[in-house]
Amino acid sequence: MPRYGRCLLTALTLSLLPALAPAAPATEPARTAAPPAAADPRIREQLDKLGYKYEVDEDGDYALTFGLEGDRSQMAYVLSRTERYGKLQVREVWSPAYRTSAKQFPADVANRLLEDSQLSKMGGWVKQDSVAVFVVKLDAAASGEDLDDAIDYVVRAADEMEAELSPGQDEF
Repeated sequence: MPRYGRCLLTALTLSLLPALAPAAPATEPARTAAPPAAADPRIREQLDKLGYKYEVDEDGDYALTFGLEGDRSQMAYVLSRTERYGKLQVREVWSPAYRTSAKQFPADVANRLLEDSQLSKMGGWVKQDSVAVFVVKLDAAASGEDLDDAIDYVVRAADEMEAELSPGQDEF
């Protein structure tokens, strides 16, 4: 069983990645769905060994939802797709925390995210369309224990920031 202490895995309640994307304008032509991407079997094996429940989305990414203290929950994703730089192969583990209806984050929110990124032991904040996402990038061949630490870190960092920036709300 996972070592989370405060973080208890709960059932996944939604299809997660599409919910983060902004709605398409009504005038945009309908698109055909892309074929499902292949999920990285290394991640499946690690998550199974850790005892996590997950869902694989249409991009082949692993989506998890965690129950937290105070009746809060938090989503996390382990991306199957990796990126390379030289000999490095890197995987992203991330969790959303803030959404705006505006094109840009308010200055105070953007500055708070930058400040938090500077203080972070690992990872930092990125803007993905209208959503602030906490991202940890780790070696694609990282151990299950390292992956577990990365998931724990993104979940805690994102939920704390969500509670700070959107008091009384728990969207993610």
